[in-house]
Amino acid sequence: MQWIEVRMTVDGEAAEAIAELLQRYGHQGVSIEQEGIMPDSWDEGEVPPPEKLTVRAYLPDDSRIDEAKRQLEVALGHMSLMYPMPEPTYAVIDDEDWADAWKKHYKPIRLGRNILIRPRWIEVDLAPDDIVISLDPGMAFGTGTHPTTQLCLEALEDVVKHGINMLDLGCGSGILAIGAAKLGVKDILAVDIDPIAAKVTAENAAQNNVAERITAQTGSLESVLHSARRFDLVVVNILARIIIPMCEQGLGQTVRPGGKAIFSGIIAEQADDVEAALRSTGLTPYKRRQQGDWVAIEAYRESVPSA
Repeated sequence: MQWIEVRMTVDGEAAEAIAELLQRYGHQGVSIEQEGIMPDSWDEGEVPPPEKLTVRAYLPDDSRIDEAKRQLEVALGHMSLMYPMPEPTYAVIDDEDWADAWKKHYKPIRLGRNILIRPRWIEVDLAPDDIVISLDPGMAFGTGTHPTTQLCLEALEDVVKHGINMLDLGCGSGILAIGAAKLGVKDILAVDIDPIAAKVTAENAAQNNVAERITAQTGSLESVLHSARRFDLVVVNILARIIIPMCEQGLGQTVRPGGKAIFSGIIAEQADDVEAALRSTGLTPYKRRQQGDWVAIEAYRESVPSA
């Protein structure tokens, strides 16, 4: 069997939207590769802000491929009306080369003080304090190469306290839940509206030896609110256009009084609007982190005054 690799190189603002689109057609998820990282910087220092990101998906080359291409290009045409989109490029890949086609685009990445994201097939010399997250990027969206994920992990390294509980809303591959567990979070609910993402999160948690701390399930903000569970820490790495309506639906209620939350997937020019929405849902923004055009916002919910 052969596969068709679909590839698009775009700026950071377009990458998330294209990845979301390609997930509808790609087999075993979508990869996002940061361009311009020299090999000698894979395992040391800070990753430079990305100027370009390459998004890849793999489609089976069968009787449905022409219709899949047509639907993809129609969708890209609609997206181009709102934001300039490049033409996708296609390449044929033999079945025996397919797994390696995923793997060759991923290298270890160091973040924050001690976080190391390692593709499962690459061995890395570890320092005593390294917090290692091992992932297979061929499984689901969320591999640590996108600035939104990197900002969340760096924030988690600063705000996590041992023994707290956490909600990962929109868990994707589970990378943030796994990182939080390894940083000391005791109990994590990881939910995603995509059942494949919930399954992959559970698999990745098991392979990182943190399955006992992470409950991965299909769900949404509505299902979490109905459960009446409240969390010491909430992480939402989605998009500003989704976070803002969530605030109107009661997103702040998921954070217990005195708890904190991290929000990412936000373009810098959207940050003020997101912060206003967070205030409207009962949260107080107190810190921004930025990488290139992307921003993560940290917020807290006021403690209940003592009687």
